[in-house]
Amino acid sequence: MTISASPIQNVVAAHRRGEAAGLYSVCCSHPLVLRAAMKVASSYGTLLLVEATSNQVDQFGGYTGMTPAVFHRYVMEMAREEDFPQEMLVLGGDHLGPNAWQHLDASTAMQNADTLIAAYAAAGFHKIHLDCSMRCADDPAVLSDETIAARSVRLALVAEAAAGQAGLPPPVYVIGTEVPIPGGEAELAKAGAVTSPAAAARTLEVHRKAFLDAGLNAAWRRVVAMVVQPGVDFDHSHIQHYDAAQAAALSAFVAGQPGLVFEAHSTDYQRESALHGMVRDHFAILKVGPAATFALREAMLSLCRIEEELVPAGQCSRLMQVLDEVMLAQPRHWAKHYPGSSAEQRLLRRYGLSDRCRYYWGEAPVVAAAATLFANLDAREIPLSLLSQHLPEQYLEVLQGQLATSAGALVQHKIGRLLAQYARACNRNAADNSDFAATTTAASIC
Repeated sequence: MTISASPIQNVVAAHRRGEAAGLYSVCCSHPLVLRAAMKVASSYGTLLLVEATSNQVDQFGGYTGMTPAVFHRYVMEMAREEDFPQEMLVLGGDHLGPNAWQHLDASTAMQNADTLIAAYAAAGFHKIHLDCSMRCADDPAVLSDETIAARSVRLALVAEAAAGQAGLPPPVYVIGTEVPIPGGEAELAKAGAVTSPAAAARTLEVHRKAFLDAGLNAAWRRVVAMVVQPGVDFDHSHIQHYDAAQAAALSAFVAGQPGLVFEAHSTDYQRESALHGMVRDHFAILKVGPAATFALREAMLSLCRIEEELVPAGQCSRLMQVLDEVMLAQPRHWAKHYPGSSAEQRLLRRYGLSDRCRYYWGEAPVVAAAATLFANLDAREIPLSLLSQHLPEQYLEVLQGQLATSAGALVQHKIGRLLAQYARACNRNAADNSDFAATTTAASIC
């Protein structure tokens, strides 16, 4: 049986032929973000890559409460509701390895990682990032490249078998160890040094040898990308912007590796011109997550300000206050990331670029408050003057009859404007004749 190239391989091949092609990976589980991403992908004619991390989704549920099979059904059902073509939707797994079990001995952690990878591959996650770069409880302080590669190959063997047993096409793989920690960097200063070409070459060669020694020749041909550090990152209050000159040697290295591109993590908050430059320079898979939920949070806060003007105080959702109360009651996702006084931490909980509040949108009190906010606003006509004050970009689209004033439409549009930058960077041919802000009709975004 001949297996055709996957959609991801097709994009990578197009990029390597010199076409203005890339992939943007939306790493998020929030339904408003995912629905906005589908609308953007439809508008720009791009493949939509949705990824779950090992923190979000695992065999025990992760912080979303979803297993890989449940997450897959969740996204595919949403695509049906949005009339988004499933052949243009690919699911991926990010940082898949022993990450969640670093506190255990390596043998136990890797057994859990085996189960994790099998669950992802069997559920239909087609793009697998093999990440065994983290040390476990009984590991030496620094893992060798050979140990990392050997563990990655072990997981690739599991993924190959699980996909085959499920009757699914074999996965494509991403390798690489120079990655930000899942969930974001704690210290920007330590994170942003550009990977040296020598380090990239060694990672590639060690993994190549490990794959071939294990008889995974066909799987090695499906390694489409390697994660490196191109010199971009962010923390709670600062952004490290892309500098093409600093990354030139690294870009030249991958240009000499047929069929391979680089995957860049933590591209959130980069200028759109930088996103175009990164794709041009073969950092052709751009990961975005916190910036999308940051836009979500900004939109929600703006809607709360409008609600306060229109709704009696006793009937208001208090969404942002509820969100902060839940974060204070459950500090595990933000406390070690946000230093300073209680006042400084309060500011970071709400406005930090690392957007640690993204872990709490699924908590029951927050979900209920958001539902109240939407119900309150959808039961009223939002005055244009309030839209102009609190959501000025969306106001302009409403004024032109291009956007509905329902709460969900306004939030998705704000998120969509952020994601559209990535779509334009990854499909520059479409950028000339497609403008998300101008072509998103009221009917299509409700």
